[in-house]
Amino acid sequence: MTSELSAHEIGDGLPVLIIHGWQGDGRVEELDFEPIFSQILGLRRIYIDLPGMGKTPANNVKDLDDMYHRLEQFIDSRLRGSRFVLIGTSCGGYLARAIAQKYSDQIDGLLLRVPLIEPDDNKRDLDAFQALVRDQQIMSSISAEDKETLGDILVQTPAYVAALKAKFEKAYLPAQAASDTKVLGPIRNDLQRYSLSWSLDDKDVKFLAPTLIVCGRHDPVVGYRDSLRLLELYPRSTFVVLDRGTHGIPVDENGVFEALVRDWTTRINEWRARSVD
Repeated sequence: MTSELSAHEIGDGLPVLIIHGWQGDGRVEELDFEPIFSQILGLRRIYIDLPGMGKTPANNVKDLDDMYHRLEQFIDSRLRGSRFVLIGTSCGGYLARAIAQKYSDQIDGLLLRVPLIEPDDNKRDLDAFQALVRDQQIMSSISAEDKETLGDILVQTPAYVAALKAKFEKAYLPAQAASDTKVLGPIRNDLQRYSLSWSLDDKDVKFLAPTLIVCGRHDPVVGYRDSLRLLELYPRSTFVVLDRGTHGIPVDENGVFEALVRDWTTRINEWRARSVD
């Protein structure tokens, strides 16, 4: 039985390891990042599937510690000591922070998108939902099935609803359907299993490479205030809270997310240039 993670690689150059969120897969990340990275030369994007998600079988994974160790094995066997860049979304951001602790000397940049900070749902600092743009006529035109799928809709305009629905159909729903809920469900519902067995908040352990932290002002899943403490842990971080931002950043792309990612890659290049002996 193998514990190898399924991965889809695109491009050549500096490896960029991209870790998706819970019940997601590499295709979800590709949808958002490829329109940006395909325009930037010299990046080898590695979209992995975590155990029990995408094309990677669960293989008796028991908790997030197990998932972290599978990531370790992947990095050690696939990257073999080379320098790389790291991206994590939601729970993937939580795991990415753990990876950044161990491989800090190899990692030239870290991007945390809507990162999970507090594994305990009851301790997350969240705001009650309130739509930014309300349109009862549009909401009444949405089918009951779509309303159940899409949940609360932050911006009730035809363009936003269409973009949100397209993202569910292209990425979220296929990823959820492919995930092994029999294995993942018990992990997600047990706080001891859905949290790493060590702290990621040691203020004496600094990650110094360029870091981008992107949160949604209206994120109903992880919020944004719990992420504020990351500023003390990542001295070279850009911290952004996006208006109209939910847990699915970006939805109706207006160029801000792309500009942030491009700026981050520029800072990585500067960091790497100064790091050369």
